[in-house]
Amino acid sequence: MGRWRRSTISRRVVAVLVALLLVVAACSSGDGGEFEETAGGLGGAGDSGASATTVAAGEAPDESSPGGEDRASDEDNLGDGGITPVALPTQIGRDIIFTAEMTVAVPDVAAAGEEATREIQALGGFLFGQRTTGAPESTSVLTFKVQPEDFQRALNALGSIGEIRTQNVSANDVTERIVDLESRIATSTASVERLRGLLSEATDIEAVVELEAELLARETELETLRGSLRTLQDQVTLATIVLTLTEAASRPELSVEVTSYPAHDSGASCPGEGDLRVETDTETTICYEITNTGDTWLTDFELRDPVLDIDLDDLVLVFGDPTRSMEPGDSLILAAELTPERDLRARTTITAQAVDEEGTELGTRPVSHTATIFVDTVDPGGIPTFTEGLEASWELVVRLGQTLVLVLGALIPFLWVPLIAWLVWRMRRPVEVEE
Repeated sequence: MGRWRRSTISRRVVAVLVALLLVVAACSSGDGGEFEETAGGLGGAGDSGASATTVAAGEAPDESSPGGEDRASDEDNLGDGGITPVALPTQIGRDIIFTAEMTVAVPDVAAAGEEATREIQALGGFLFGQRTTGAPESTSVLTFKVQPEDFQRALNALGSIGEIRTQNVSANDVTERIVDLESRIATSTASVERLRGLLSEATDIEAVVELEAELLARETELETLRGSLRTLQDQVTLATIVLTLTEAASRPELSVEVTSYPAHDSGASCPGEGDLRVETDTETTICYEITNTGDTWLTDFELRDPVLDIDLDDLVLVFGDPTRSMEPGDSLILAAELTPERDLRARTTITAQAVDEEGTELGTRPVSHTATIFVDTVDPGGIPTFTEGLEASWELVVRLGQTLVLVLGALIPFLWVPLIAWLVWRMRRPVEVEE
């Protein structure tokens, strides 16, 4: 009985000690939270969330913001179509994670990847990861790590190796998270030390088992907190830039707008309207406005229209020169003059070949575009003139003659039928004898 009482008392003592330890840990955690709030107030940032800035294509930076002068001076280092990176402050007494994502179009993905790596290594950074895919659409995703103070220069260097398509730069303030983790680590460390002290003094097996289980849980939690803190600190220590390199493939395109108007003036009124309704035998002009809507030069233009049976040589030049290469954004206006006698449904196809600025053909298929337009003709009506009446009478006589010829042609094969009938009748008629 005495032994059972001692075991019970030992378990109660252990339970009381564990309860006291939990109360002390809760008080320490409350102090840590108060410290975190105070640190946040002193830091001047009331929000511990992410603070990100996204730069869109074509958006101009604000030179009045901090670092604006540095951004303005670095604009010349960007490639064609480049986006000036946002200058993010690094020496402000806060723990900030700097990240950036860029997509750059280059002629040669492999060569551009080597150049990007050299640029980052020159700044003291290094290549952290790489993923590359080959033809038909070569791409390479490179992850770089640089010092936060070199973050701006790294963006400028990477943007200068090609044409920037997209760019996203962000800064995430994690000061409050780091303060919270440090406070929780200090509390957990103290709790682990107390449990270790109790475990070293415990003699009862059940008490030892309970203390070891609790110590294991506290040590696991402590290592988890330390790992989270190391991860954040590593992200703060080194900025991350994810660079995606893509081939700057040519995308030749053209558009054709077909309009019309009732007149002949060598295309001076082009462009006209859409579908047209005119009187029969009215002078009409059809306008063709050809625009290079792609990103490459175009040459060797051809025009086909099976309804109108025309080509480029049959058209009137209104604007531009179809014999020269057309750069992106330029237009060419041509006109076709005709006098429709019936309804027309023109279906025009324009084709061209993509070339570079020196006139060398690119390895792409010819680009083409087809457009349609309707020209409805109507009878003007009204009282006919003497000439129109004479023409109509003559046309009627001609049609009647044609009809008579057709009737005779149809009856000729049957003329032998009445002839044979008459001969049979004559043969069967009795011969009269004279008395």
